[in-house]
Amino acid sequence: MEAFLISTGVVALAEIGDKTQLLAFVLAAKFCKPWPIVAGIFVATLLNHAGAGALGSWIMASVGPNVLRWVLGLGFIAMAAWTLVPDKFDENDVASANRSRYGVFGTTVVAFFLAEMGDKTQIATIALAAQFNAFYAVVAGTTLGMMIANVPAVFLGSKIANRIPVRLVHSIAALIFLAMGVATLLGAGAALGV
Repeated sequence: MEAFLISTGVVALAEIGDKTQLLAFVLAAKFCKPWPIVAGIFVATLLNHAGAGALGSWIMASVGPNVLRWVLGLGFIAMAAWTLVPDKFDENDVASANRSRYGVFGTTVVAFFLAEMGDKTQIATIALAAQFNAFYAVVAGTTLGMMIANVPAVFLGSKIANRIPVRLVHSIAALIFLAMGVATLLGAGAALGV
């Protein structure tokens, strides 16, 4: 349960103001069909984070506990710094997906899947899966975190965009990543083999 709750909270906070949340705003404004967009976000996130979770689980099984502790600890600290860097939205993600002509759902799946490649929430999913060695709980949590951040963006769009204190939310997410990194370096998770 801990892996699920931490994964949900960290990703939901990290996603506020992220490029994929901006992508949700753009798709909602462009298509005005929220349910296919929400379904597309869910499918793209689940596929992307399942792959990331599998990689994290493989890393957990392949790397010795001391090496893993250092890699994860430093990785979480790097995620803390990265969370504080504002994302820039790349309209090419929408344009390339739009050329696919798969409708609103297909466009959303392709655009979100591409936008998530190498994104901080994908990297966080890898690290969380390796940290907790709980593939299903982490993937379910990170997927829920993405939905918590992006579904309101689809339905409420610009009405809430300017009311969210993005810098504060990112600072909180960064502090959580930093605390996880320091705790991991100090030996937290030793019972898990990390």
